[in-house]
Amino acid sequence: MDDHAAADLIARARAETARLAGALARQRDGIVAASEFTSNDDEHDPEGVTIAFERAQVQALLRQAQDDLADLDRALERVRAGVYETCERCGGPIAEGRLVALPATRICITCANKAR
Repeated sequence: MDDHAAADLIARARAETARLAGALARQRDGIVAASEFTSNDDEHDPEGVTIAFERAQVQALLRQAQDDLADLDRALERVRAGVYETCERCGGPIAEGRLVALPATRICITCANKAR
């Protein structure tokens, strides 16, 4: 895969992830805004626990999307450095199919399987 194709792949993945992060942030903000008008008495409010769970779940998904954005930014740095297709663990090649499926990956499939 040439550098231009790799950068384009990463840019598309980043745009999709940024859209997801934006949607999750709006969802989190909606949950927070809605909970401002409810009772803080979780013991007697059957919705209290559900709202807290939803907020925590959306916050965790948002944090993962933000981490994914940072990983994609690092992948673009790897393209610029000329090491995008090189495994960080063994120094061997990362298969193009793996990079297409996981644009931010830094390790080859062999090293990924060893981690299990």
